[in-house]
Amino acid sequence: MAKNKKKSFFERLKHKYRFIIFNDHTYEEVVSVRITKMNVFSIIGTTAIILIALVTVLIAFTPIREFIPGYPDGSMRRDLIMNAIKLDSLENELRIREQFIENIRDIVAGREPRSFEYNPDTTLTVDDIQFSRSQYDSLLRAQIEGEEQFSLMVSDDMVLAGNRAVTHFLPPTTGLIINRFNPQQSHYGIDLVTEVNQPVLAIKDGTVTFANWTIETGYVIQIQHENNYLSLYKHNAELLKRVGEYVSAGEAIAIVGNSGELTTGPHLHFELWQNGSPLNPEHYILF
Repeated sequence: MAKNKKKSFFERLKHKYRFIIFNDHTYEEVVSVRITKMNVFSIIGTTAIILIALVTVLIAFTPIREFIPGYPDGSMRRDLIMNAIKLDSLENELRIREQFIENIRDIVAGREPRSFEYNPDTTLTVDDIQFSRSQYDSLLRAQIEGEEQFSLMVSDDMVLAGNRAVTHFLPPTTGLIINRFNPQQSHYGIDLVTEVNQPVLAIKDGTVTFANWTIETGYVIQIQHENNYLSLYKHNAELLKRVGEYVSAGEAIAIVGNSGELTTGPHLHFELWQNGSPLNPEHYILF
């Protein structure tokens, strides 16, 4: 009985009908189509699938999707990207502060403070980074190489161990020494950690002989003093003096920063030279 009902249902789907359109005035046959219920269901189903596909494509590949409640618009996506960048910067700052606090603990415990090291989690290598020299950087290199102001030959007599700090040199800024003078490792100065936006002061009267940007050490300012003394201040955030200006001892010449490739946090790299030879600033200045 059930099979007969099922068979009769499918048989009815196959019954043929004629769809005719007549002219209302002349009763002339205009359109005549022979169809079945199966054809009607097929046409309706195919049309529904095509409409669903078209609506899906419009929502997925056009700005119409932004009208869907809960879907992020362009400004929201920009905010998400900026928040991710700020979060990464915040994590970097927290890492640097943790290293700074660890150094404070080492100093309090009487241990030697460790140098800051920041190893970001990235697949980018040094070989993938390319820098181009600016015109000013090339001129600076040619000037230094030509005049041989910074000789890398270090001998024992360059470090005047018996000469302690003297009063005619002022400290360039207040802070904590985290990296000391070490000519054997090509570190010809000291690193001072201090507060951000702290002013950098001239250690003695002199004339600014260089004030510009370099790739490795960022904003650098150099002052020529009497008796062939030369002081350098590196990794600044901003320079306040220009080449040729005369500055007095204690006058602000720059702002402490974190510029250049060879830096891991806000600090001042300070060097003191005489007659082309590096001197240990701690033997001449009370920090």
